[in-house]
Amino acid sequence: MEFKSDIEIAQETKMENIKTIADKIGIDGKYLEYYGYYKAKIDYNILTEKKDKKNGKLILVTAISPTPAGEGKTTTTIGLGDAMRKIGKNAILAIREPSMGPVFGVKGGAAGGGYAQVVPMEDINLHFTGDMHAISAAQNLIAAMLDNHIYQGNKLRIDPERITWRRCVDMNDRQLRFVRDGLGGKTNGVPRDDGYDITVATEIMAILCLARDIPDLKERLANITLGYTYEGKPVFVRDIKGQGAAAALLKDALKPNLVQTLEHTPAFVHGGPFANIAHGCNSVMSTKIALKLGDYVVTEAGFGADLGAEKFLDIKCRMAGLKPDAVVMVATVRALKHHGGVAKEDLGKENLEALDKGLPNLLQHVENITKVYKLPCVVAINAFPTDTKAELDLVEKRCGELGVKVALSEVWAKGGEGGKALAEEVVKLCDNSNDFSYSYSDDDTIEQKIINVAGKVYRADGVAFEPEAAQQIKELEAEGYGSLLVCIAKTQYSFSDNPALLGAPKGFDITVRKVKVSSGAGFVVVYTGDILTMPGLPPIPAAENIDVDETGKISGLF
Repeated sequence: MEFKSDIEIAQETKMENIKTIADKIGIDGKYLEYYGYYKAKIDYNILTEKKDKKNGKLILVTAISPTPAGEGKTTTTIGLGDAMRKIGKNAILAIREPSMGPVFGVKGGAAGGGYAQVVPMEDINLHFTGDMHAISAAQNLIAAMLDNHIYQGNKLRIDPERITWRRCVDMNDRQLRFVRDGLGGKTNGVPRDDGYDITVATEIMAILCLARDIPDLKERLANITLGYTYEGKPVFVRDIKGQGAAAALLKDALKPNLVQTLEHTPAFVHGGPFANIAHGCNSVMSTKIALKLGDYVVTEAGFGADLGAEKFLDIKCRMAGLKPDAVVMVATVRALKHHGGVAKEDLGKENLEALDKGLPNLLQHVENITKVYKLPCVVAINAFPTDTKAELDLVEKRCGELGVKVALSEVWAKGGEGGKALAEEVVKLCDNSNDFSYSYSDDDTIEQKIINVAGKVYRADGVAFEPEAAQQIKELEAEGYGSLLVCIAKTQYSFSDNPALLGAPKGFDITVRKVKVSSGAGFVVVYTGDILTMPGLPPIPAAENIDVDETGKISGLF
């Protein structure tokens, strides 16, 4: 069989006009804003027209802790959407849009793979409809207005040493993590320490993904905390009158993007905060529109279930009033063997001992879903040719001991046809009600919320709060932020805050270094371990292999 890269498969696909895709799910032409033949933005006013329509079933796809072996969560998500339609269900995808940082770095994009992709994949992985640029512009406009206020006399008495708002760029660039700007003399600004985050880790990205409409967007923008005065009082975006201009930059980005899969399943691809340093979910707006248009909506959350799924369930569902009907936990035999200590080059060999040693990672994620959040779950094994029957049987046996079924997913090689068994299991789960609950209460203190997530989800023995973090929590609660949710920034590679602790580690504490309020988004960001908000490029960036020919055809994108 001839091997084809993801981009070659995508470029060989004959896409349907986006109007045809919209017609499939009942989107009137008046709500379509075309970006060429194969992309469109959807006017959010469609929600007003559909407000009385019953919501479809909501299916969350999540995964085990990621490894270099790869898990294929987005590929499984897309293939499941195709498979649901193959078994006669009106299914829609609502997934995240990629950041260009990973695309040009090492991780890759978020358009799926093999025969389970969303297209046009080049556009989706690059500029798409300009959402990332709009978010970057809004973030940097606020930064410019803040520094201009200080330069023009600083009527608010903002302390340059206590500014918490950073600039951003949608690229991996470690050189920008810490900078000193405003240099070059009096006419060029006020010198101060500054820094850049990657766009998908910004509060503006979180706000865009959580906003219900333009008034809610403006209110959230106005409530952003920028820093503190010399007297220690918080300074908000509303104090520098920046919310209107920032909302103007974001008004089109707030509209969900509609595209299609290789099999022409309608797909909303909108919003993409990182799950290790942000809340990791696609936009509330696109999820709610999809739920009004489809009988089943398949969505995803970033990285492992301890990050993306926890934030999807504890933050997004709580804020948006959503209740999932089923959860799919994606794993591969290869990745589980990696968690069991096998080197990457040996993952293709049968190794039941290592598999058994790595399985607790999967089982702990599953238990969190079924026992902490009380949701029904099915395990999807993303198939590889090197998987043996004995290995697959062992996974099925161990999951069966938890009362959870396993379905083999072959969507990478076969598209929707390879996901029909998984789709049937998901439909069965959705037919039953559940007792969905959160891992912590709204009434818990900030400290207790962190302890609950660390204990219930990570299975940590305890939480060590460094003095700076403890003082910051005390100050935030004194300022009235004690009721906010918590968004924990943590390594994606381990349940712990140490990326080297694979599997399901025991006997560890989570160390909280600092906390920062995202008052516009509605949560407190909790920084653990050595987590960074601006990634760097690897020794050989993926960008070195990307090119475009004289016809405009892109190559090397995956």
